[in-house]
Amino acid sequence: MRSCPVVITGVGAATPLGADFETFTRNLLAGKSAARLVKDESAGVEVILPACLADDPPVPAGWEESAFRELARTEQFVLWCATSALADAGLLAEDGSRIGLALGAGGEWIRRWEGDWAAGGREVYEGRSDAPSLVDIAGQRLGLGGPRATIAAACASGNAAIAQARRWIELGLCDTCLAGGVETITPICRSGFNNLRALSKRVAQPERASRPFDQDRDGFVMGEGAALVVLESAAAARRRGAKIYAEVAGYGASSDAFHMIIPSSDPAPSSAAMRMALADAEIEPESIDYVNAHATSTPVGDKAEARALHAVFGPHTLSTPVSSTKSITGHLLSAAAAVEALACLAAIREQAIPPTINLDTPDPECELCHVPHQAIAHPVEYVLSNSFGFGGSNTTLILRKAA
Repeated sequence: MRSCPVVITGVGAATPLGADFETFTRNLLAGKSAARLVKDESAGVEVILPACLADDPPVPAGWEESAFRELARTEQFVLWCATSALADAGLLAEDGSRIGLALGAGGEWIRRWEGDWAAGGREVYEGRSDAPSLVDIAGQRLGLGGPRATIAAACASGNAAIAQARRWIELGLCDTCLAGGVETITPICRSGFNNLRALSKRVAQPERASRPFDQDRDGFVMGEGAALVVLESAAAARRRGAKIYAEVAGYGASSDAFHMIIPSSDPAPSSAAMRMALADAEIEPESIDYVNAHATSTPVGDKAEARALHAVFGPHTLSTPVSSTKSITGHLLSAAAAVEALACLAAIREQAIPPTINLDTPDPECELCHVPHQAIAHPVEYVLSNSFGFGGSNTTLILRKAA
């Protein structure tokens, strides 16, 4: 066990399931799908697809609503999650000079270029070097003086951000760190995944479109939102009497080095990330009580992850509960791992496993200990959460119930 464990003491959420942890947890364990049909005409062509959208986030305390609503949607998500996570941790009034920010955010420049183009600009052709990044905008507005970094590792970004934050705290570079991810759906983002044939076309029943591990899955459902958690040393948290959601017990990362889109058929690279995380947490696979799978509902990806789980868990594969909460929230891309970290915290706090909804006919090639349709009560001490991004970026995070 690490001499100075790092723990999570605050949570901020702006998700398709709600803008606070309590609402998120309630809807998650109820298996309430956030998917609905969304009509997109921004590219000049009407496209109707299922999507999981988040409501506009609440206005943080002390902000004028008109000024807050003038900010970009990504900024609103991040600022709400950051302020509410710090408040939840009891740190809202603390000096920000030793608070860091590690933010998973992919494609933030594409969003800027899209907005500029829609306003008649040419920034997509003539990039500006003085345009501030989202992490700097958030850090400045919040008065955070600790280290900052944008983590762009596709769907793995949130896990990587949490791992980076833990390392900064261990190195003494900051006392507290906000970490997580953010995503909004833009025309280029939607069009790109649609052209890749990665999105579900199940428009007749949008709430049933995201169906990880199911034999009839046909692609993922895009989601948007953000989630940030507050990390600090366990010693600091206990000194100030903070509530502790969980310990960040282990992390592992690897790369397929195989293809920009398609996951490797060889389970070794993604298995390596899981094994690294288990070694970091100093536990064996049989200690894991729940696996929050990356499983996005694509035919290729779900099978690849199932093979990797079998490679790591061996005989324990069929007795370790596995679910994909993307069946409920949709796939939040750069924010996916962060939102799924919240799902893991919910499982630990409630001692319950969230379900994979829409899992009517499990794919025989995805033989796992599924939790279909409904949540189940189950003892949960260790949770393993996989997030595998495009380009073969594999990450695994292990959270442990606070002692």
